[in-house]
Amino acid sequence: MMKKIQRFGGAMFTPTLLFAFSGLMVGFSIVFKNSSIMGSLADPSHIWYQFWDVVSAGAWMVFNQLPLLFALSLPIALAKKQQARACLEAVATYLTFNYFVGRMLTHWGPAFGVDFTREITTGSGLTTIAGIKTLDTGMIGALLISGIVIWVHNRYFDNELPDWIGIFKGSSLVVAICFFLMLPVALLTCLIWPHFQALMSGLQGFFMNSGSLGIWVYAFLQKILIPTGLHHFIYAPFTYDNVIVQGGTSAYWATNLHNFQTTAYTLKEMYPIGFSLSGMGKVFGSLGVAGAFYVTAKPEKKKAVLGLMIPATLTSVLTGITEPLEFTFLFSAPILFVVHALLDATLQALAFTFGVVGDFGGGLINWTVLNWLPLGMYHWRTYLIQVSLGLVFTVIWFVVFVYLIKKFNLLTPGRELEDETKLYSKAEYLEKQENSKVDQKNSDKKLTKAERQAAIYLELVGGKNNVVDVTNCATRLRITLVNDKDLAPEKNFKEAGAHGLVHNGNAIQIIVGMSVPSVREEFEILLEEN
Repeated sequence: MMKKIQRFGGAMFTPTLLFAFSGLMVGFSIVFKNSSIMGSLADPSHIWYQFWDVVSAGAWMVFNQLPLLFALSLPIALAKKQQARACLEAVATYLTFNYFVGRMLTHWGPAFGVDFTREITTGSGLTTIAGIKTLDTGMIGALLISGIVIWVHNRYFDNELPDWIGIFKGSSLVVAICFFLMLPVALLTCLIWPHFQALMSGLQGFFMNSGSLGIWVYAFLQKILIPTGLHHFIYAPFTYDNVIVQGGTSAYWATNLHNFQTTAYTLKEMYPIGFSLSGMGKVFGSLGVAGAFYVTAKPEKKKAVLGLMIPATLTSVLTGITEPLEFTFLFSAPILFVVHALLDATLQALAFTFGVVGDFGGGLINWTVLNWLPLGMYHWRTYLIQVSLGLVFTVIWFVVFVYLIKKFNLLTPGRELEDETKLYSKAEYLEKQENSKVDQKNSDKKLTKAERQAAIYLELVGGKNNVVDVTNCATRLRITLVNDKDLAPEKNFKEAGAHGLVHNGNAIQIIVGMSVPSVREEFEILLEEN
């Protein structure tokens, strides 16, 4: 069950990968349409404004169609075969579901306690999905429907049918089955979901008034659950769904930036929400962690550690993607990760206490475009407090990590017992493995990085006969094994280029990085070869 929950949580993260670019473009369009920054160019009648208004409309696609994207993304991670067809089936079924809900509410809305004639506004409980007016079930509804489709797909996609109805096999059969399943599901949704919306409204008041303690607990859970893959369940409802504000805090912040461009009130008075401050630890914590690893490394390994830390730290600081850095010590020194989570939560809680709010879930690029540039001239004192507090915590991170590493002789980067501190290239790894079972042709021809990585990982997990299934989330290759006794040690995976290995019985996760979709594709090709 835990394996299934982990895979489900990983799939939830997939659509958020689109937020990096879309968020940047939304931010740029907001900045370039701001008359305080652009002057007369930002007049609605000017071609400059109109161009960026067009860009803005396209950039908002991800935010406006997020439930549909969630429904589309789940099969990528959970469908056992023909993932592309499963995505098509999920979209078709999800749209059918919303058509059913919309028509049921049109006829019987009062019986369900829903005024379907209302305008679609914040708090109305209604929304549009691909132009369909329907009940706002958000991310949860999309994932539920997509989950049903995946179950039907995995069970019935390959079923053989008589020739005279052979046209209904495959995706047609899956969609047909789901069509009839959606009728009772839509009815139950109309009966149950309005009550759930009322409950969410009550919880909104709790979270809005939970103060710094609530921020601390939220932040700690978000960080400490990263190894399990369950951290997605902590932040996703806040950031991308309607628990706090309509459309999630990320979309709400970007949409209402123009309302915060005033010195009449503090940012916290206008936006008393502190559930988007995880970037504080990603930026300032990463600097302290990297510094501690460099200082505590063996003298002969400092140069190698610096080579590892610079790209990993820059990735974290600029984009907010922390796994390349955090997985360098998560498993070798877990006590540091616990302390890392405690410091991260404390920094976020204190930042909120001192008035720092906004969309600070990413790195410096996110901070600059969606916070500092459009609001800096109005709230620079808040941002000065933010940076000052962050730098203080950089020092705290550094001092605490240095102390713990030396006190407990932790095997952080540069302190390993092996002779070398590096991530081996795939070519080097293949050359080292004289007795490797990987076919010799893989070392003779010019392979892509993904091909080499897939071949090595397949060998390290015991070969294709030891693999039950493989999926991936944003950065991890998730594999179910027949028997974990044939699994190579984590050290071998790191030598091959992985950031780490999560081993839970026959369910393993290889921490690959952002290239994991390509690696999974090559991995599956190898599984299918005779």
